[in-house]
Amino acid sequence: MQALVYTFIALAAAGVGATAYFGLTFTPAEAILAAVVFGCSCVVLLERSLRQRAENRLERAIEDLSRLLATDAQAGAVLGQRINAMADVNAAVRLESVEADISVLGTVIRQVAEAVSDIEERAKPQASGRDRMIAAAPPPPAVMREPEPVIPLEMLRQAVAENRLIYHIQPVVKLPQRRPQGYDLVPRLMLEDGDLADRADFMPRRGGEDVQRHIEGIGLVEAITIARRARTGGQPVTLYIPLSRATLGDSASSEQLIVSLEANRAIAPGLIFAINEADWQSLTTGERAIADAIAKKGAGFSLLNVKSLRVDVAELAAQGVRSLRIDAARFIDEPEVYTDFHASDIANYVARFEVVLLATGISSERQIVELLEDGITLVQGPHVAAPGPVRPDLMVEAPRPATPQLRRVEF
Repeated sequence: MQALVYTFIALAAAGVGATAYFGLTFTPAEAILAAVVFGCSCVVLLERSLRQRAENRLERAIEDLSRLLATDAQAGAVLGQRINAMADVNAAVRLESVEADISVLGTVIRQVAEAVSDIEERAKPQASGRDRMIAAAPPPPAVMREPEPVIPLEMLRQAVAENRLIYHIQPVVKLPQRRPQGYDLVPRLMLEDGDLADRADFMPRRGGEDVQRHIEGIGLVEAITIARRARTGGQPVTLYIPLSRATLGDSASSEQLIVSLEANRAIAPGLIFAINEADWQSLTTGERAIADAIAKKGAGFSLLNVKSLRVDVAELAAQGVRSLRIDAARFIDEPEVYTDFHASDIANYVARFEVVLLATGISSERQIVELLEDGITLVQGPHVAAPGPVRPDLMVEAPRPATPQLRRVEF
C-alpha cells in the first residue's frame, strides 16, 4: 500500500515539474527543483500522518493493556479473598459432621435393606405363610399404668401444711470420670414416725393440682437458694427442678415462676425444669407460651420418661429442651423401641442439636459399660448414687435430722 502511495507521489511530482517547465516557462533546473520540493513535501506529510496513526494505535493498545491489568488485579483480589475464606474454614468440624451423616445414612440403608429382605422372604409362597406370619406377629405392648399413691391426698395436704416436705438431691454424673454434672431435686415426705416417703408414694396422679403446685413452688425456692449460694461460693451447679402442667396451666403460679427467673437471671442457665414427656407433648397454646417464656429467661427443660427418640430434635432444641431421659435397661435390651438408628449413632445425632441423652435407672456396672460404648455419657440411678440431703449451708431452712440409712451427697 505504501509503495503505491509513493508511486502516486512520484507521478504527482513529475507532473508538477512538467507543468512548471512547459506552463510556467521554468528552466529545466528550476522545474526539477520544484518537482523535488513537491515530492519531499508530500513524503514528509505522509510520514507524519503515518506516525500519528501509529502513535494513536500504540496509545489504544496501552489503554487496552491497562484495562486487562486492572481486570487481572481485581481477579487476583477476589481469588485472595476466597483463599483467605477457605483458610478460615474449620474443615475438621465439617468433615466430622459429614462423617457422622454418612455413618447414620449407612446404618439406615443397611436397616432398610434388611427390612426389604425380610419382606421378600415373607412374600415367598408357602403352604401356611399367612398363618405363620400371624403367629409370628408380636403381641401389642401392654399399657403400663402408674400405681396409685399410697398416701391419700388429704394426708399429703396436711403434711405439706405442717412443713414436712423436704427436698433431697440425686446426682447426674458424667462418664467415664463419674463427676457430677447436675443434681435432681427429689421431693420426699417425712412421715409422723420419722420415715421418708418417696415421690411415687405421695404425688397425686389425678386431682390435687393445688398441692402439686405448692410442692413445685417449694422446689423452685429450694433450687434458687441452692444455686445462689453455690454460685457465691464459687461452685456453680446445675439443678433439675420438677415441673408439671399443674404449674404451667395456672396463671398465678406461672407468673410467679417467670418473675422468679427474671429476678435470678444470673443463675437461670443452671436451672433445668424436668417435665414428663407426655405432659410436654400435650401442652396447650397458653402453656406452650409459658414454656417459651421460661426458655427466653435462660432456663432449660429435661424431658422425663421418653418413650421414643423418633422426634424432631431440632424443634425440641429450639424450644429449650437440653436433655432427653431414657430408661437405661430398656435402651440396652430393646434399642429398636426408641429409634431406627444404630444404638451407637443416636447419641451423636442428638448431640448435633446440643441435646444430650440421659440414661436413668442405672442398676449395674454392666449397664454403664454398654452405655459408654453407645456414646451415652450422662447417667443416673441407684447404682451411681441414691438421693441424699443437701449440705446444711445450702438449704433454705435449718437441716432436719436425716434417717440413718441415708448418706449425705455433697457437691
